[in-house]
Amino acid sequence: MYHAIVRRKIETLFEAINRGDAEPVLRGFAPRFEHVMLGHHALGGRRRSLEATRAWYGRLYRLLPDIAFAIHRIDVSGPPWATLATVEWAETNSGTDGVRTHATGVHVAQIAWGRMERLLILPDTVMLKATLNRLAAAGVAEAAAPAIEDAPGWPAP
Repeated sequence: MYHAIVRRKIETLFEAINRGDAEPVLRGFAPRFEHVMLGHHALGGRRRSLEATRAWYGRLYRLLPDIAFAIHRIDVSGPPWATLATVEWAETNSGTDGVRTHATGVHVAQIAWGRMERLLILPDTVMLKATLNRLAAAGVAEAAAPAIEDAPGWPAP
């Protein structure tokens, strides 16, 4: 039963993201947390504060304003104090230039007592980097900006 509740909560969070609303995700973090996106690009890096994580979601929506995720699979394991959830997804977006792209990836969340302690986002970095490079070449400076980080050091260059 607990795992079904976690699955439904994850679906609800992705629905919010698809509406352009990151606040439910931000409210889901534990007091001490880590938000990581794999890759060395404008959306990569590691954050440990709500301020930096909120800024990251703002950048995500500015660069990929119509990003939408379709969940393919959710796996949940562990007890309420040490839950691991993995989400396999496909996403589509049009960037700020209207070019439609499709990519796949995985979210891995470590959850304790209903709050995310770590969210690791593993996108198709080749596709994402190509999209960001295309946007930067079209004059979108933020697409080539340094990562928003307040906890640098992972992943190491």
